[in-house]
Amino acid sequence: MKRLIDVDSEIYNAIKKETEREMYTLELIASENFVSEAVLEAQGCVMTNKYAEGYPGRRYYGGCQNVDIAESLAIERAKKLFNAEYVNVQPHSGTQANMAVYFSVLKPGDTMMGMNLSHGGHLSHGHPINFTGQMYKIVPYGVNKETETIDYDEVLKLAKEHRPKLIVAGASAYPRFIDFKRFREIADEVGAMIMADIAHPAGLVATGLHPTPIPYAEFVTTTTHKTLRGPRGGMVMCQEKYAKLLDKNLFPGIQGGPLMHVIAAKAVALKEALTPQFKEYQNQLQKNANAMAKRLQEKGFRLISGGTDNHLMLLDLRSSEITGKDAEEALDKSGITVNKNTVPFDTRSPFITSGIRIGTPAVTTRGMKEKEMVIIADLIADTINNIKDEKHHEKTRKKVKELCEQFLIYKERLV
Repeated sequence: MKRLIDVDSEIYNAIKKETEREMYTLELIASENFVSEAVLEAQGCVMTNKYAEGYPGRRYYGGCQNVDIAESLAIERAKKLFNAEYVNVQPHSGTQANMAVYFSVLKPGDTMMGMNLSHGGHLSHGHPINFTGQMYKIVPYGVNKETETIDYDEVLKLAKEHRPKLIVAGASAYPRFIDFKRFREIADEVGAMIMADIAHPAGLVATGLHPTPIPYAEFVTTTTHKTLRGPRGGMVMCQEKYAKLLDKNLFPGIQGGPLMHVIAAKAVALKEALTPQFKEYQNQLQKNANAMAKRLQEKGFRLISGGTDNHLMLLDLRSSEITGKDAEEALDKSGITVNKNTVPFDTRSPFITSGIRIGTPAVTTRGMKEKEMVIIADLIADTINNIKDEKHHEKTRKKVKELCEQFLIYKERLV
């Protein structure tokens, strides 16, 4: 960043501080990860200069022969990775990917079903403040109060009652496997289509460690970051018969020129995801989540649904007076980054919450294993149990830094 420091020292310093934060703190936000140096290089390349409205071989601008190569590689690698019939890699985000699907199969006022946000769903699955809640008639489904897992009987009952045109199968804070086959059976009973949103478990799905929705869903959306460990962006997979419909509803339907530097970085990440090392990473990510969940339970904490099948867990704080906001702020002071999160049937507001969401993608990328997960779980427990002790947080932050120094990332970027 030698040129940047001369041109804009304020931005240079902000980037430098963010590099230090990522290097010396424990990143446990389930939707975040650390991309490789190769992905960073691709995202910072000259393809950012190129307008490429349209699709490979069908552009509205000249000079697209090289960006066509990048996008075509991203598409072919995604198809191979997920065994998908058709892929569009242009969505700027997961929500844009979802929007492209909605615009392809729904009209304003149509009925769709999606998981309740407070039960683990996502804003773009039908929350009232999101465009989905404003454009469509939303029927939310949730988890069973006893098991805290998706109540498929309730999903079927609601589907029969409301006859949705589309059912969204997916979540952003759900620690268990999703039964896509069961969703298909429900959809078939009422003549609905399925959109599976695998933004969170995409890496696990790609490596066979989480059930795949590909055989059961007309559309599958994902982000390319999170467990997939690529740049921030989105992607849509679909059955071949919906390809033209999807493409035109993404461009020119809801987006203009694609971000070709990001698509190039997606291609790099997808190539990395096709390696044996990536499957080893996903396997370790899952082991780490289980090790951390087990240790937190041993320390007396309650986890929603009793544990995890994937990369994340929800810690339920309702047995104490501590809120999710309290826990997030205390852990941040201790050098541990999580996010406050509602838990099923939460009575607190989304700005306060009764829980925190914890994930293992980023710490696993650093090379940490089960041993370190036990240490981290102990640090989390001790911080929450001493939530008002500022000196304790300072001591914990030093311990966190010492642990992080054993698993450094982006070392050359501090030079």
